[in-house]
Amino acid sequence: MTKKISVTILDDHQSIIDGYLYRLSGQAKIEVVSTITYGEELEPALAKYPTDVLLLDINVPTAPDNLNHYPILYAIPKLLQVYPDLNVLVISMFAERGLIRAVMESGASGYILKDDQTTIRDLGNVVLSIAGGGIYFSQKAHQLLLTQKTIPTGQRLSTRQLEALSLCASYPNSSTAELAQKMSVTNSTVRNLLSGAYARLEVQTRAAALAKAKQLGLITPESPTLPGK
Repeated sequence: MTKKISVTILDDHQSIIDGYLYRLSGQAKIEVVSTITYGEELEPALAKYPTDVLLLDINVPTAPDNLNHYPILYAIPKLLQVYPDLNVLVISMFAERGLIRAVMESGASGYILKDDQTTIRDLGNVVLSIAGGGIYFSQKAHQLLLTQKTIPTGQRLSTRQLEALSLCASYPNSSTAELAQKMSVTNSTVRNLLSGAYARLEVQTRAAALAKAKQLGLITPESPTLPGK
Protein backbone atom coordinates (compact mmCIF):
# COMPACT_ATOMS: atom_id res chain seq x y z
CA MET A 1 0.00 0.00 0.00
CA THR A 2 1.37 3.40 -1.01
CA LYS A 3 2.13 5.71 1.91
CA LYS A 4 -0.09 8.79 2.01
CA ILE A 5 1.31 12.30 2.06
CA SER A 6 0.80 13.54 5.63
CA VAL A 7 -0.20 17.20 6.08
CA THR A 8 -0.27 19.51 9.09
CA ILE A 9 -2.18 22.80 8.88
CA LEU A 10 -1.38 25.88 10.98
CA ASP A 11 -3.93 28.68 10.62
CA ASP A 12 -5.82 30.67 13.24
CA HIS A 13 -9.12 30.80 11.34
CA GLN A 14 -11.23 27.66 11.59
CA SER A 15 -13.17 28.55 8.45
CA ILE A 16 -9.93 28.59 6.47
CA ILE A 17 -8.80 25.29 7.97
CA ASP A 18 -12.18 23.82 7.02
CA GLY A 19 -11.69 25.10 3.47
CA TYR A 20 -8.28 23.45 3.19
CA LEU A 21 -9.67 20.21 4.58
CA TYR A 22 -12.39 20.30 1.93
CA ARG A 23 -9.90 20.93 -0.88
CA LEU A 24 -7.58 18.17 0.30
CA SER A 25 -10.35 15.64 0.93
CA GLY A 26 -10.60 14.91 -2.79
CA GLN A 27 -7.03 13.54 -2.89
CA ALA A 28 -6.81 9.92 -1.86
CA LYS A 29 -3.02 10.24 -1.60
CA ILE A 30 -3.22 12.94 1.10
CA GLU A 31 -4.00 12.61 4.80
CA VAL A 32 -4.32 15.62 7.13
CA VAL A 33 -2.79 14.43 10.40
CA SER A 34 -3.03 17.61 12.47
CA THR A 35 -4.62 21.06 12.50
CA ILE A 36 -3.48 23.75 14.95
CA THR A 37 -4.14 27.44 15.54
CA TYR A 38 -1.17 28.75 17.57
CA GLY A 39 2.47 28.81 16.57
CA GLU A 40 3.79 27.31 19.79
CA GLU A 41 1.63 24.23 19.14
CA LEU A 42 3.58 23.47 15.96
CA GLU A 43 6.69 21.75 17.31
CA PRO A 44 4.71 19.40 19.61
CA ALA A 45 2.33 18.60 16.72
CA LEU A 46 5.16 17.73 14.34
CA ALA A 47 6.80 15.57 17.01
CA LYS A 48 3.53 13.69 17.56
CA TYR A 49 2.34 13.51 13.95
CA PRO A 50 5.12 12.93 11.37
CA THR A 51 4.44 15.40 8.55
CA ASP A 52 5.47 15.60 4.92
CA VAL A 53 3.91 18.98 4.08
CA LEU A 54 3.18 21.86 6.46
CA LEU A 55 0.61 24.43 5.36
CA LEU A 56 1.71 27.51 7.27
CA ASP A 57 -0.05 30.84 7.64
CA ILE A 58 2.30 33.76 8.26
CA ASN A 59 0.32 35.80 10.77
CA VAL A 60 -0.91 33.25 13.30
CA PRO A 61 -0.55 34.26 16.96
CA THR A 62 2.32 32.70 18.89
CA ALA A 63 0.24 31.41 21.83
CA PRO A 64 -3.07 32.04 23.62
CA ASP A 65 -1.25 34.36 26.03
CA ASN A 66 1.03 35.87 23.35
CA LEU A 67 -0.90 37.18 20.37
CA ASN A 68 2.18 38.53 18.61
CA HIS A 69 2.83 36.88 15.25
CA TYR A 70 4.63 33.55 15.34
CA PRO A 71 8.26 34.15 14.19
CA ILE A 72 8.23 32.10 11.00
CA LEU A 73 11.56 33.47 9.74
CA TYR A 74 13.08 31.95 12.87
CA ALA A 75 10.80 28.89 13.00
CA ILE A 76 11.18 27.57 9.44
CA PRO A 77 14.99 27.08 9.52
CA LYS A 78 14.76 25.59 13.02
CA LEU A 79 12.05 23.11 11.96
CA LEU A 80 13.98 22.10 8.86
CA GLN A 81 17.04 21.34 10.96
CA VAL A 82 14.98 18.91 13.03
CA TYR A 83 12.86 17.62 10.13
CA PRO A 84 15.01 17.91 6.97
CA ASP A 85 12.37 16.12 4.86
CA LEU A 86 9.61 18.55 5.87
CA ASN A 87 8.19 20.69 3.06
CA VAL A 88 6.76 24.07 4.07
CA LEU A 89 4.07 25.72 1.96
CA VAL A 90 3.23 29.24 3.15
CA ILE A 91 -0.31 30.47 2.46
CA SER A 92 -0.72 34.15 3.27
CA MET A 93 -2.61 37.38 2.66
CA PHE A 94 0.68 39.30 2.49
CA ALA A 95 1.93 40.18 -1.00
CA GLU A 96 5.19 41.81 0.10
CA ARG A 97 8.22 41.18 -2.12
CA GLY A 98 10.75 41.39 0.72
CA LEU A 99 8.75 39.05 2.94
CA ILE A 100 8.20 36.49 0.16
CA ARG A 101 11.92 36.47 -0.58
CA ALA A 102 12.80 36.13 3.11
CA VAL A 103 10.34 33.25 3.55
CA MET A 104 11.78 31.38 0.58
CA GLU A 105 15.37 32.01 1.69
CA SER A 106 14.46 30.61 5.11
CA GLY A 107 13.70 27.29 3.43
CA ALA A 108 10.02 27.28 2.42
CA SER A 109 8.99 25.32 -0.68
CA GLY A 110 6.26 27.66 -1.85
CA TYR A 111 4.26 30.83 -1.26
CA ILE A 112 0.55 31.01 -2.07
CA LEU A 113 -1.66 34.06 -1.63
CA LYS A 114 -4.98 33.42 0.08
CA ASP A 115 -6.88 35.39 -2.57
CA ASP A 116 -5.47 33.16 -5.33
CA GLN A 117 -8.67 31.12 -5.65
CA THR A 118 -7.45 29.15 -8.68
CA THR A 119 -4.52 27.75 -6.71
CA ILE A 120 -6.57 27.20 -3.55
CA ARG A 121 -9.09 25.15 -5.54
CA ASP A 122 -6.18 23.02 -6.79
CA LEU A 123 -4.56 22.75 -3.35
CA GLY A 124 -4.43 18.94 -3.41
CA ASN A 125 -2.26 18.86 -6.52
CA VAL A 126 -0.10 21.69 -5.17
CA VAL A 127 0.55 19.69 -1.99
CA LEU A 128 1.45 16.60 -4.05
CA SER A 129 3.88 18.70 -6.09
CA ILE A 130 5.51 20.19 -2.97
CA ALA A 131 5.77 16.72 -1.37
CA GLY A 132 7.58 15.53 -4.48
CA GLY A 133 10.25 18.20 -4.13
CA GLY A 134 8.59 20.88 -6.24
CA ILE A 135 8.43 24.64 -5.67
CA TYR A 136 5.14 26.49 -6.07
CA PHE A 137 4.15 30.16 -6.17
CA SER A 138 0.95 32.03 -6.77
CA GLN A 139 1.41 33.92 -10.03
CA LYS A 140 1.40 37.30 -8.26
CA ALA A 141 3.96 36.13 -5.69
CA HIS A 142 6.20 34.85 -8.47
CA GLN A 143 5.90 38.12 -10.39
CA LEU A 144 6.84 40.08 -7.26
CA LEU A 145 9.96 37.94 -6.82
CA LEU A 146 10.97 38.54 -10.43
CA THR A 147 10.43 42.29 -10.20
CA GLN A 148 13.68 44.14 -10.71
CA LYS A 149 13.78 47.35 -8.70
CA THR A 150 16.06 49.29 -6.42
CA ILE A 151 16.42 47.41 -3.16
CA PRO A 152 15.86 49.64 -0.12
CA THR A 153 18.57 49.66 2.53
CA GLY A 154 16.47 47.47 4.82
CA GLN A 155 16.09 44.72 2.25
CA ARG A 156 19.84 44.05 2.46
CA LEU A 157 19.38 42.49 5.90
CA SER A 158 20.87 39.03 6.19
CA THR A 159 18.77 35.93 6.76
CA ARG A 160 20.03 35.70 10.35
CA GLN A 161 19.28 39.37 11.03
CA LEU A 162 15.72 38.86 9.79
CA GLU A 163 15.45 35.72 11.92
CA ALA A 164 16.49 37.72 15.02
CA LEU A 165 14.06 40.55 14.26
CA SER A 166 11.24 38.08 13.62
CA LEU A 167 11.93 36.55 17.02
CA CYS A 168 12.01 39.98 18.69
CA ALA A 169 8.63 40.83 17.20
CA SER A 170 7.08 37.65 18.57
CA TYR A 171 8.69 37.92 22.02
CA PRO A 172 9.05 41.71 22.54
CA ASN A 173 9.78 41.42 26.27
CA SER A 174 12.58 38.88 25.89
CA SER A 175 16.08 39.82 27.00
CA THR A 176 19.14 39.39 24.81
CA ALA A 177 20.03 36.29 26.82
CA GLU A 178 16.57 34.78 26.29
CA LEU A 179 16.76 35.47 22.54
CA ALA A 180 20.23 33.92 22.42
CA GLN A 181 18.93 30.81 24.14
CA LYS A 182 16.10 30.46 21.61
CA MET A 183 18.53 30.88 18.70
CA SER A 184 21.17 28.60 20.31
CA VAL A 185 23.85 31.28 19.95
CA THR A 186 25.81 33.50 22.34
CA ASN A 187 24.52 36.79 23.75
CA SER A 188 27.16 38.66 21.76
CA THR A 189 25.99 37.05 18.52
CA VAL A 190 22.44 38.28 19.11
CA ARG A 191 23.72 41.76 19.97
CA ASN A 192 25.79 41.82 16.78
CA LEU A 193 22.88 40.63 14.65
CA LEU A 194 20.55 43.27 16.08
CA SER A 195 23.06 46.11 16.01
CA GLY A 196 23.84 45.27 12.40
CA ALA A 197 20.13 45.29 11.57
CA TYR A 198 19.67 48.64 13.32
CA ALA A 199 22.51 50.14 11.29
CA ARG A 200 21.11 48.92 7.99
CA LEU A 201 17.60 50.07 8.89
CA GLU A 202 19.05 53.41 10.05
CA VAL A 203 17.43 53.21 13.49
CA GLN A 204 18.75 53.06 17.03
CA THR A 205 16.28 50.98 19.04
CA ARG A 206 14.65 47.55 18.87
CA ALA A 207 11.16 49.09 18.68
CA ALA A 208 12.14 51.36 15.79
CA ALA A 209 13.79 48.46 13.97
CA LEU A 210 10.67 46.31 14.28
CA ALA A 211 8.43 49.15 13.10
CA LYS A 212 10.60 49.85 10.05
CA ALA A 213 11.02 46.16 9.18
CA LYS A 214 7.22 45.74 9.26
CA GLN A 215 6.77 48.90 7.19
CA LEU A 216 9.19 47.60 4.56
CA GLY A 217 7.48 44.20 4.51
CA LEU A 218 10.61 42.38 5.66
CA ILE A 219 8.90 40.65 8.58
CA THR A 220 5.21 39.97 9.16
CA PRO A 221 3.35 43.31 9.02
CA GLU A 222 0.20 44.10 10.93
CA SER A 223 -2.57 41.70 9.98
CA PRO A 224 -4.85 42.67 7.08
CA THR A 225 -8.58 42.32 7.60
CA LEU A 226 -9.82 38.99 6.29
CA PRO A 227 -13.13 38.82 4.40
CA GLY A 228 -15.98 38.18 6.79
CA LYS A 229 -13.88 38.82 9.86
